[in-house]
Amino acid sequence: MQTLIETDCNILAFFNGSDSLFMDNLVVILTSGLTWIPLYLSLFYIVIKNNETMKQIMLVVGCVCLCMLLSDGVVDFVVKPLVGRLRPSQEPLLKYSLDVVNEMRGAKYGFFSAHASNTFCIAVFFSLLVRNGKFVTAMVVWSLLNCWTRLYLGLHYPSDIAVGLLWGGLVGAFVYYIYIKLYLRMHPDFNYISSQYTSTGYNQADIDIVLLVLVLTLLYAIISALFF
Repeated sequence: MQTLIETDCNILAFFNGSDSLFMDNLVVILTSGLTWIPLYLSLFYIVIKNNETMKQIMLVVGCVCLCMLLSDGVVDFVVKPLVGRLRPSQEPLLKYSLDVVNEMRGAKYGFFSAHASNTFCIAVFFSLLVRNGKFVTAMVVWSLLNCWTRLYLGLHYPSDIAVGLLWGGLVGAFVYYIYIKLYLRMHPDFNYISSQYTSTGYNQADIDIVLLVLVLTLLYAIISALFF
């Protein structure tokens, strides 16, 4: 156990902080949920655009809400209080050796990472929903980028991130299983064969809009970090 704890701390030390003010600014912007509002809106857009009825749209929205309930709700209201593992930035023997940006130390407990769980459950659910290679890659990279920011800021141990990703992946897959069972009752015709659409009926052009929004958001973060 001591070896695992030491390994956890060593990996954290590798990713934590830098001597670059630009990187500090960039990570603060990227770790903020407000930064990703355009991405969330673009995901909502493709759901509206590629579903024929209000029932189908509300089914997706309801499943996303269920993802958040099972992910964020379980982490913040069940696991963190029960486990009671201090964040690295709150750990008395460690916190003053970490590179902390703008005194961002977070709440008291950090096991496991809600950022990792929330972003990965959304990435997994929408990847299964849309079924497009570029989209899947972009969503996974987006989630991992958010995970990296938590290590950089010293707000989570790598094990917090790993367990968060595991839980988020399970939640995303489980909620998609519920979604597909309910969807097939409304719309038995599920497989689409077309170069214009994915196998689940999502327009390739609409998917490109999401990817564009993601790229533009990253560009915004980089430019903002230069003039923070």
